[in-house]
Amino acid sequence: MPDYAISITLDGAPDLPSAVLQALYRITGRSTVELRDSIRRREPVYTAALFGNDHIDVVPRLEKVAAYLGELGLPFTLHEVVDGERGEITAEVMRSILEAN
Repeated sequence: MPDYAISITLDGAPDLPSAVLQALYRITGRSTVELRDSIRRREPVYTAALFGNDHIDVVPRLEKVAAYLGELGLPFTLHEVVDGERGEITAEVMRSILEAN
């Protein structure tokens, strides 16, 4: 896990239709098998390592995943990871973190 990241995890373990998994694949780059396994294990569907070399690529993906899940009405939880410590954050906190950098 990166030193500083934000992850998004679906609440519960919904059995999502293939079309939703394919859309998440297009956003995240993770295969539908990886996504389905992460959802089943209640692990993040996407983790954005912040302030690294790929920050410019991962932040829009994180925002797109959150927006897409919100559009579908699928509940999710955001976590901020700082130096190995993981804590739940709100979408507003996520936006303020991303806007500050």
